Amino acid sequence: MREFLLDNGPLLAGIIAALELIFGVVLLILFGKKRKPVLICMALVSLALCYDAAVLALGARISVDALRPMSQLRFIFHGLFIPLLLPICAEALGFSKTGRTVVWIVTGLLMVCGAVSGALTRLEPSSAAGITRFLSGEGTPAPAERFTRILSYGTVIPLIVSGLIVWIRRKNAALFLAGFLMFAFAALGPATGNFDLIFLIGMFGEVLMALFFTVFGGTER
Repeated sequence: MREFLLDNGPLLAGIIAALELIFGVVLLILFGKKRKPVLICMALVSLALCYDAAVLALGARISVDALRPMSQLRFIFHGLFIPLLLPICAEALGFSKTGRTVVWIVTGLLMVCGAVSGALTRLEPSSAAGITRFLSGEGTPAPAERFTRILSYGTVIPLIVSGLIVWIRRKNAALFLAGFLMFAFAALGPATGNFDLIFLIGMFGEVLMALFFTVFGGTER
């Protein structure tokens, strides 16, 4: 499997980007029909993941200089849109109006902090599996780097818990699978010792999250 990933990194990233684009568009269509806020949040997260994967796919084809500003935007989009997992949880669980307002205030603050953290990230190029990408490097403020890491895991855990509650209450496991598979694939790279391929293995979790967001959007009334 490792050799397969090493030999096909750009192709896999391109396929994942295309799938995430499809899922994002489907979620936008579902939002147009159902007008549920949870669907627009899911669509934005899926499209942000699509951009992330697309930039990685391009990392095998364009110059480092052209890739740098696109990669900076990757970090900004990550900080800006990943906090939307929290209102997804609140909407799926049917929080009261007051509860949703509180969650949205917290989400707004996290989005601002996340976007600023992404903008402050100092980028260093790295290559693996035929993909050149930019990572957080020396000169990145410690609070920004710490916040970005916390944001990645601190929003997926509530999604898993919320998904489990929805599964129990409404017999719909899609939201749980979205969070669980995202978390599982993020942990799979370190667990198997493939530290250089963490980003690529984690992308499978991202596209599965977008898939099960779409399943959830299509099955919920």
